[in-house]
Amino acid sequence: MTEARAPVAWSWGAASAYVAVHVGCLGVLVTGFNARNLLILLGFFTVRMWALTVGYHRYFAHRSYAMERVPQALLALLGSTCLQGGVLWWAETHRRHHRGADTPEDLHSPHFQGWFYSHFGWFLDQQHRETRLDAVRDLSRFPELVWLDRWHIVPFLAATLLTGWTLGWAGVVWGMLIPTVMMWEITHWVQSFSHCFAGYRRFETRDQSRNHWLLGVIALGEYHNNHHRFPGSARQGSAWWELDLGYGSLRVLHRLGIVTRLNVPKELTPP
Repeated sequence: MTEARAPVAWSWGAASAYVAVHVGCLGVLVTGFNARNLLILLGFFTVRMWALTVGYHRYFAHRSYAMERVPQALLALLGSTCLQGGVLWWAETHRRHHRGADTPEDLHSPHFQGWFYSHFGWFLDQQHRETRLDAVRDLSRFPELVWLDRWHIVPFLAATLLTGWTLGWAGVVWGMLIPTVMMWEITHWVQSFSHCFAGYRRFETRDQSRNHWLLGVIALGEYHNNHHRFPGSARQGSAWWELDLGYGSLRVLHRLGIVTRLNVPKELTPP
């Protein structure tokens, strides 16, 4: 593996927020560990992780299923509480990653950009912070998505204030800050470890993507090698033991008529 780490022009605003959220997690020393706080963590993490994997990733980045404009906007709104940048920015940078995965053109390949840069450095690099609206014309034609992309911090702050008002400081720490860091680390892991270390490869691909089973379960169905082989699939788990709760929820929404089309190749459908 060749490591030629790209120079980082730090976005100090993004870096400050990144550090502040991590430091805020030390609030556990004040709130303590108890059953209520763990339930808050489980509930908030599950809902927000769902918005990230099913919303930002499978819908906006890959359009692996279809829905009408109102639920689309609500999904983008919920996904914005994950504090992973604007919905259009996330979709555009992820599509760019797929076009050049594990080549010098990849934004965050550990083979060319270095492990630390691929893990989180690119995420805070000023040269990658701008949203290229012309590269996501299928999404940027919706003014509500453009607004949410520009003001993506607003849903997170509003959700944090509402959580604090209803659940107190424990709700902020366990419901907003800790899940945010957990989702960051899951995303970072996929960008670095899932392209260079351990795991297993179910399919041959041009890149070095690999599945990490436990990560896939925690991330509600993110099996990275499966995904790179079939990026447009709403389903990422293949075998019965590759639990994909994200896809399961999409099937329910499809039955309810909220999701109008599901793309699933036969290769990812267990016999």
